[in-house]
Amino acid sequence: MSAAIPDLLAAAPAVRACQAALGARDGIWIVGGAIRDAAFGREVRDVDLTVARDEGQAAREIGAFAAGHAFKLSEEFASWRALAGDAAWHVDITRLRGDGIEADLAMRDFTVNAIAVPLADLGAPLVDPHGGLADLERRVLRAVSGRSFIDDPLRILRAARLAAGLEMEVDSETAALARAEASRAGEPAGERQFAELRLLLTGPEPVRGLKVVDELGAMPGLLPELEALRGVEQNPYHHLDVYGHTMEVLGRLIEVEGDLEAFVGAAAGEVGELLKEPLADDLTRGGALRFAALVHDLGKPETRAVGQGGRVLFMGHDRAGVRLARALCSRLRASKRLTDYLANLTLNHLRLGFLVHERPLSRRHVYDYLLATDPDTVDVTLLTVADRLATQGERTRQEAVDAHLELASEMVAEALAWRRAGPARSPIPGDDLASELGIQPGPELGSLLGEIKAAVFAGEVSTREEAIDLARQIRSH
Repeated sequence: MSAAIPDLLAAAPAVRACQAALGARDGIWIVGGAIRDAAFGREVRDVDLTVARDEGQAAREIGAFAAGHAFKLSEEFASWRALAGDAAWHVDITRLRGDGIEADLAMRDFTVNAIAVPLADLGAPLVDPHGGLADLERRVLRAVSGRSFIDDPLRILRAARLAAGLEMEVDSETAALARAEASRAGEPAGERQFAELRLLLTGPEPVRGLKVVDELGAMPGLLPELEALRGVEQNPYHHLDVYGHTMEVLGRLIEVEGDLEAFVGAAAGEVGELLKEPLADDLTRGGALRFAALVHDLGKPETRAVGQGGRVLFMGHDRAGVRLARALCSRLRASKRLTDYLANLTLNHLRLGFLVHERPLSRRHVYDYLLATDPDTVDVTLLTVADRLATQGERTRQEAVDAHLELASEMVAEALAWRRAGPARSPIPGDDLASELGIQPGPELGSLLGEIKAAVFAGEVSTREEAIDLARQIRSH
């Protein structure tokens, strides 16, 4: 496995930048993920370095060489990041711990991350004191020491992420060590938890990653909002409790991502590009949408009620879910943009399902949906598709599922057109309308302009005169 490691490292732009910027200085080591990826024969993108001193200066030199920039990642862990000018790769630089590289590696998390090679000599023998290469061969994730999770309980989440992303099994002794510290999974800083969770969700097997989190006993401490979904039974239109349904929605969303043409037809290419757009917090829209799949039903436990005939209801769970999603984002130190995005999708994830019963839709119905879900209409609609596919109870009718999917495809096309052209515009400015009607700017004027824009979208109004007439009709009723 190790034969190709030097060549794959040497081919990586990040490694070449490090060598060019830092020269042949002694005491600088490539460690962790880059070697792990190279050992698997994968392209090396991002790189971790450990240096004996001046980690900030090393980061600045790499950033300057790559026409990028450098910034401090963590005071606690004495780490910096150098980012390429085009953001194609980054290098994380930490200070060497202990009295040499082997002492540093002994303090790392897992054996597969405790392998090093000198930056100045990529062909030198690998420093692998804990058998990381052998564990890679066996596809086993093993803690370097018994203190791994005691020293940093965030490593429990990292174990789940690596096990899923690298298709590895957690060693039984390592799993026992993780379970012993699982109650502390929520102790690390929110931004650190979020960074690991983001990598897990955007990895190749997020459902399996969350399953490992669960198996290691960390879900209650890490994501108590998700843990609260467990055992919350639903109506016969569902075949799983709310926790199982949430995991199924995430899995179905990944299915939709992988075959967009089957769900949105000719719009697949445009939707695919949209999902690649950066949204916030190093997440694309597609990555943020996976996060939304996790949080969209958080409001169900507190709103569960049993109605007439024993029917289970969750009235208002969309609104309750918004509050819980915002609280979760606050704890994880997520940005306002991501928080608002998740709130929008949570609030509106039921809206398309209600419209299915109104088909064929009027242009006003379409407009109301687009306006309510803007600027994330495509994302909301894809979430409803995954949600509908995951709802397969004994009373679920295939024709109802088909009707939802058909309407979703139509609405995606409408949403893309809205994005290209922008929202409908009134043919008369607000000040002019106020003057024509003899009213002051305020809520009434805003409401009238909203009605005019809806009428423009519906093809009912196109001229200034028609807009004024419509406004007068509305005021006369």
